[in-house]
Amino acid sequence: MGFLGAIARHFDTLIGPGVMLLYPLYASIRAIESPSTLDDQQWLTYWVLYSLIALFELSCFKVLQWLPLWPYLKLVFCFWLVLPMFNGAAYIYENLVRKYVKIGLDVNSNYPESQRRVLEMMSFDGRKSVERYIQKHGPEAFERVLKAAEREAKKR
Repeated sequence: MGFLGAIARHFDTLIGPGVMLLYPLYASIRAIESPSTLDDQQWLTYWVLYSLIALFELSCFKVLQWLPLWPYLKLVFCFWLVLPMFNGAAYIYENLVRKYVKIGLDVNSNYPESQRRVLEMMSFDGRKSVERYIQKHGPEAFERVLKAAEREAKKR
């Protein structure tokens, strides 16, 4: 059990850097290059959570060294955050961060619900551009654009 035991004891040290750093770095670069913002959200949230974990470890090092399962719990949590089948970081963003932290959301309540939902999903600059478009062409024009986008999305 010597060799297998050593691998089991140091599993987090062997696998951890790849799961917690190398793959997220690669995926983050791909997300930057892709036109979609959904993957950007996943990886930005991952890096924020990873930073919080690192800060937690630095501040609570004396306590954590007494918990032999801590490295494995952290590894499992990072697996959940990183692996595409789980998308844990995006889940945390959608269900915790977005729900309780409303930074930069100044969407006017004068818009209908469907338009307000679309505007809330956009970046700050995107919202400002759409609001200028609505002021120039009217809310009906924006509604036509939304319906055209929905029809186009259904085709795919």
